[in-house]
Amino acid sequence: MRAICWHGPRDVRLDRVPDPTILDPGDAIVRVTATAICGSDLHVFDGFMPTMKTGDVLGHEAMGEVVEVGKAVTRLKKGDRVVVPFVIACGSCFFCKRGEHSGCNVSNPNARMAREIMGHSPSGLFGYSHMMGGFWGGQAEYLRVPFADVGPLKIESELTDEQVLFLSDIFPTGYFAADLCGIEPGDTVAVWGCGPVGQMTIRSAWMLGAGRVVAIDRVPERLRMAEAGRTEIINFEETPVYDQLMDLTRGRGPDRCVDAVGCEAHGLGSADAVIDKVKTAVLMGSDRAHVLREAIMCCRKFGTVSIPGVYVGAVDKLPMGPAMNKGLTFRMGQTPVQRYQQLLLAKIEAGEIDPSFVITHRLPLDQGPAAYRTFRDKQDGCIKVVLRP
Repeated sequence: MRAICWHGPRDVRLDRVPDPTILDPGDAIVRVTATAICGSDLHVFDGFMPTMKTGDVLGHEAMGEVVEVGKAVTRLKKGDRVVVPFVIACGSCFFCKRGEHSGCNVSNPNARMAREIMGHSPSGLFGYSHMMGGFWGGQAEYLRVPFADVGPLKIESELTDEQVLFLSDIFPTGYFAADLCGIEPGDTVAVWGCGPVGQMTIRSAWMLGAGRVVAIDRVPERLRMAEAGRTEIINFEETPVYDQLMDLTRGRGPDRCVDAVGCEAHGLGSADAVIDKVKTAVLMGSDRAHVLREAIMCCRKFGTVSIPGVYVGAVDKLPMGPAMNKGLTFRMGQTPVQRYQQLLLAKIEAGEIDPSFVITHRLPLDQGPAAYRTFRDKQDGCIKVVLRP
């Protein structure tokens, strides 16, 4: 089959690789009909994610048609149309039973590797390093799906692929980010980053009762898309973010702050951002955390900072003094997608949201490698790429 494979930092290629096969009775094989490039994939592309190996198949947002199931699979059959969550979960361990599927204790075969870096192992993830299981991803013609009775969401309505594809990741991730905030009616929610996850966070914040949403970015098309979601916007190239947020909130600060950027934040010359950039360039640091630091400084006293943006290592110069003295609550994590899928599918079916609004580029799979650069460099108005194998 054809698949987009990692060959080193900033080097992804369309390769011919073996078709996946059933390796466990609980597996299913899915013929991929739509897949997408996620902002998290860019952390892999740029070399921030450790334990990648040459030839790894990328991608963790995919859906398609079931073409084969293992002998133990009871919930799916050949011909079913499914969305595959990026989180691989067993469904029966301590964490899965609590709805914390991204903490699954069973699905990561390389848990020991993850424990050495993180203390404990998260669940396995598709296309996201050997530390996260070494599972091949969904930017390919076919995908092997372990624990097939737990993960894939059956689509039994006439909704299009584009309407439901993002139930694999970015819609649940944006909703999870807003849910972690603990939004109370009327709260002001500030969202750093108007990429796909930020856009879904904005819409989700309204669903959960926000009274005001402020979006922060510098890319014009992303800010316009955020404005279409009824937000107020701050272009951080034009306005100091802290000053503007204090003006908007009469000096109190936002009630809830969301870092939807993660480890590759830009700070446009701020001292901390310059230091981060230099340290990551010479491999003395793993994360550029300007947005997280800024969110901590901007959040109101006893407010909440939610972090759906991916971090991969240790963050320098985190302002823990301000965070502690302001009484901030931090909530974060990889999204337990399985917890939210049915709820969010119902919202799509009811017409409350059509997540396809974020798509700007629809391309065949063979244009995927070039699309990585287009997306990473924010060229051609690119906000979200969907690939059709």
